[in-house]
Amino acid sequence: MTFYFIIKYLHVLGAIVILGTGTGIAFFMLMAHRSRDTAFISQTAATVVIADMLFTASAVILQPVTGGLLMVLSSAAVAEQWLAISLALYVVAGLFWIPVIFMQIEIRDLARAASAQSVPLPPRYFALFRRWFLFGIPGFGSVMIVLWLMITKSQF
Repeated sequence: MTFYFIIKYLHVLGAIVILGTGTGIAFFMLMAHRSRDTAFISQTAATVVIADMLFTASAVILQPVTGGLLMVLSSAAVAEQWLAISLALYVVAGLFWIPVIFMQIEIRDLARAASAQSVPLPPRYFALFRRWFLFGIPGFGSVMIVLWLMITKSQF
């Protein structure tokens, strides 16, 4: 097994972790939100914040490192259209993901406070959840397109 294939494996693994964690987080947050149970939302959001920091952040850091190594090892150029588009979309995904982290923390805190006080979720929670959901579309969608480009190396 060559160094190149080890790096490629880690790169693919990072993509899987980003997509898998993102899908799981979206599913569990949506199910908790639909329950309207403040304690359940609080616990789910707390777990989501940890998962995002532990898994997604690690993979987000790993991707450019392994991708850069793959570029060097394969003599790929940033000027290749699929690669330039992938890098731009990775930035787009990050621009939507970073605010989502802070939204998840605030969602957790609002649900935690509502649960502790046995009161309904405040309007701010619902506004944040809508924004969180909407940010997930271009954020997650960008990653899906990057994965497609990574696999196909499509030229436009």
